[in-house]
Amino acid sequence: MSLLVTGGRGLVGSAINGDFKPTRNELDLMDLDAIVAYLKERHITEMIHCAAKVGGIKANMDQLGEFFYANTIINTNVLEAARQCGVEKVVSFMSTCVFPDNATYPLTPDQIHNGEPHSSNYAYAYAKRMLDVQSRAYRDQYGCNFVTVIPCNIYGPHDNFDLESSHVIPALIRKCDTAIEDRTDFVIWGTGNPWREFIYVGDVAEITTWVLKNYNEPTPFIMSPDDEVQISTIAQTIASVMGFEGNIVYDDQYPDGQLKKPSDSSTLKQLLPDFQFTSIENGLEQAIGWYQTHRKEITT
Repeated sequence: MSLLVTGGRGLVGSAINGDFKPTRNELDLMDLDAIVAYLKERHITEMIHCAAKVGGIKANMDQLGEFFYANTIINTNVLEAARQCGVEKVVSFMSTCVFPDNATYPLTPDQIHNGEPHSSNYAYAYAKRMLDVQSRAYRDQYGCNFVTVIPCNIYGPHDNFDLESSHVIPALIRKCDTAIEDRTDFVIWGTGNPWREFIYVGDVAEITTWVLKNYNEPTPFIMSPDDEVQISTIAQTIASVMGFEGNIVYDDQYPDGQLKKPSDSSTLKQLLPDFQFTSIENGLEQAIGWYQTHRKEITT
């Protein structure tokens, strides 16, 4: 077996063991012919598709068209190339943002296409929804064993700490570090009131590897620890771990996004009943430790 991990140098891909983890310069996922050639030359039999154009609330709102176009083309190309080359199994990453804004809780896979996504990231969400559609369509027409996973908010080493495009935890770590260095307030975008589920990237890698070997159903597989944490608690924990002793200020001029979006992890609990998730405290310590080790290269 030969495993290709797309986005293999990113947050999730870097935590997954794969035979091939090409950079963007080595494999352009916007080029279908290039992907087909790459798969054929290396006799790829399995794929974990992590690659995407990603960002936090600000990036999603500022780059709606770019996010939709890039992700739609990348996803379509990856699955079509896998089909053409007879890849035996593909696991593709979706996101909890695919769920409708008016979904009922907990979020269940059957609700994915039941309404509009949240307005703050609808373009990215629709592009990600199409992974589910294309995977099922290829399964039904061609018999492809294409499955999808839906993780909650992922964090950990190798995250993106660019304030223009990062998600909440790396953005808060970067902002707290800047506040310490500049001796200013630690400013949080939004009220701090939303609740989110967070999953450590090492846990994601372990579960994804299990899915690749064991899960073959068309229903998206939700990954979450079934434990919500308030953004204000995350900020306070980061401040404590990093030794910040100043003021934490919440700037409510910025949007919160959805107030909460707990997900249904019953399938994971049923199939992996003994899985032990990394605690948020432990995970944050590891994420912050990695950031501090690589701070110079990240912030320059």
